[in-house]
Amino acid sequence: MSPADSEHPGPEADAPVSARLPREPVAVEPEVTEDAVATMDVDAEAEPPAGPGFEDGGTGAPEPALPGPPPPEEDIGASLPGEDPVAMEHSGTAPDLSGHAELEAALEALLLVVDSPANEESLAGALDQPVDRVTEALRTMASDLTDRNSGIDLRRIGEGWRFYTRDTFAPYVEKLLLDGQRAKLTRAALETLAVIAYRQPVTRARVAAVRGVNVDGVIRTLLARGLIEETGTDSETGGTLYVTTELFLERLGLSSLSDLPPIAPLLPEVDSIDDI
Repeated sequence: MSPADSEHPGPEADAPVSARLPREPVAVEPEVTEDAVATMDVDAEAEPPAGPGFEDGGTGAPEPALPGPPPPEEDIGASLPGEDPVAMEHSGTAPDLSGHAELEAALEALLLVVDSPANEESLAGALDQPVDRVTEALRTMASDLTDRNSGIDLRRIGEGWRFYTRDTFAPYVEKLLLDGQRAKLTRAALETLAVIAYRQPVTRARVAAVRGVNVDGVIRTLLARGLIEETGTDSETGGTLYVTTELFLERLGLSSLSDLPPIAPLLPEVDSIDDI
């Protein structure tokens, strides 16, 4: 550089140092206005969500998901809330009958459900116990019930054992049972009883033909009251024949069926029953 150039600098020499440095481009953020915000919201709503079914101009309907493996089976008993799984399981083991008291308790349970006297062999077989031990226990139970004057009496009748009510309390037992039987018969029961009394022996079908209604329930009631009983079957139809009992005559104060009043005022001609 010549002395003249140094004495007379150009116009760039008078500029500040920062102005003479090379400038880098500065990014200027655009001003965001309310209109621009509204436009951005509309564009965001119109843009479809990303995901399967939307690439390459898809229709927008998502593809159905493939079914997964079925859930493992659960133990219902173990999943119930508040239930003890162990308590719900039935071990299937019978009580230990090695003790005398346990054996007597088991015999009591069996004797309460038999409908006819049970012998020692059948009871021992049900309990898997020796016959001699069961026989001794039955005799001990019968003796204990008698000693404490229990209302239950264990007796050996015929070839087996069974519970009975003690004779001492028979009046109370009879009162309970007979009071229910002394209830008045319904009109339907009286009409059915009259048909049987005047036309016995007679089948249920013929009684129903006279009354014009079903008499099954009434027949059962009269049988339970002891006013009628079965006496064989009809040779033509095979139906059960019914007749009145001695209790029927006793309740009416009659000595025989011949003492019954004439039937004509009460029922239509009973001979027409034979045509049915």
